[in-house]
Amino acid sequence: MRTATARRDPARRRLDALTFALFSVALGTNVPTPLLLVYQDTLDLSEAELTAIFGCYAIGLILALSVSGAASDRFGRRALVLPFGIVAGLVSLLFIPAAESLPLLYAGRLLQGAVSGVVFSVANAWLQELSGPDRQQSAATRGAVSTSLGFAIAPAMSGLLAQYGPAPTALPYLVHVAVLVVGLAALALVPETVHGRRPARLMHLGLPPEARRPFRALLAPTAVGVFAFPAVAATLLPLLVVPDGVGVAYAGLLGGLALGASAVAARVGRSVERGAPLGMALGAIGHAVGVVAVVLQFEPLLLPAAALLGAGGGLCLTAGLTLTAQLAPPATRGAMNSAFYAFAYIGFGTPLLLAWLGSVVGTLPALAGFVAVPTALAVWLWLELRRRA
Repeated sequence: MRTATARRDPARRRLDALTFALFSVALGTNVPTPLLLVYQDTLDLSEAELTAIFGCYAIGLILALSVSGAASDRFGRRALVLPFGIVAGLVSLLFIPAAESLPLLYAGRLLQGAVSGVVFSVANAWLQELSGPDRQQSAATRGAVSTSLGFAIAPAMSGLLAQYGPAPTALPYLVHVAVLVVGLAALALVPETVHGRRPARLMHLGLPPEARRPFRALLAPTAVGVFAFPAVAATLLPLLVVPDGVGVAYAGLLGGLALGASAVAARVGRSVERGAPLGMALGAIGHAVGVVAVVLQFEPLLLPAAALLGAGGGLCLTAGLTLTAQLAPPATRGAMNSAFYAFAYIGFGTPLLLAWLGSVVGTLPALAGFVAVPTALAVWLWLELRRRA
């Protein structure tokens, strides 16, 4: 018994080290989110410009995801995670002077998206391989929870430091860099899982023929809910309804609550059969509550809205990563994780889309009409899973 435990401990330490490294990169992703209110004042930005800054993150992600997974299948996981993890710290430092420069804000978010696209997709493939074929669901949960916790802690930490601490547009980024240094150092414990260069195209989805229909019918629609829901809760809703006097801290609280609920839901919602449609349904309900909060200008309603939206995103994340691990062959695991994350990060453009629709048809009609999208997807996923069963 003692010998078996001793054998398991190094494997557990390696998994913990990679999980913490993933968390440390995810922590930097949402540091700028509550600071959008500060940038709005210092740079006199419109709501459309703020949502554009947030949304251009998705552009960097999709560009990176188009090559990162396949590249890691060919060259190895460490060859991408470690250098792009270092770039994540440099990008956080870039945000410090960006407080007085709109072009630097755009550049920072674009680069942040590229870094996140590489690290999240490749690190999850790495986790799946370290865990072994019998613990794929556990690997999916680890990846989902560590990412969601990083997303959740960042806006709360950033909002509080910006509201009550010194150097509001610098200190949150410096804290992230300090945590990131520890996370990247932990990668020294993690062995490479890709041995020998695998010949492969650098731009492909990694989908075997039998996985193409499940990907289109289940994985892609589930992925969209992963970040669309928390993004609306963390950015668009606080911009529309923010209490006077505690704007930055309150925006950080909302972002932290949404992404904290996502982390909790990611931990408990492991079933693909229930997680995907239930996540969409919770997202629809949370968005509807957010619409009511905007109509009534009643800030306390944003709290349950954020929690429901975040929980919906967390359920979609774990269900999607679990299904990805089940469908992906080892030679294309990185590429298929990238394909899932590519669809997931399309959701980051939702606040920008809603802001644009609001400028065309009005804010309230755009917000209210969007409720139909996750509602329809919840019904679709439930019917599709029932058909497959």
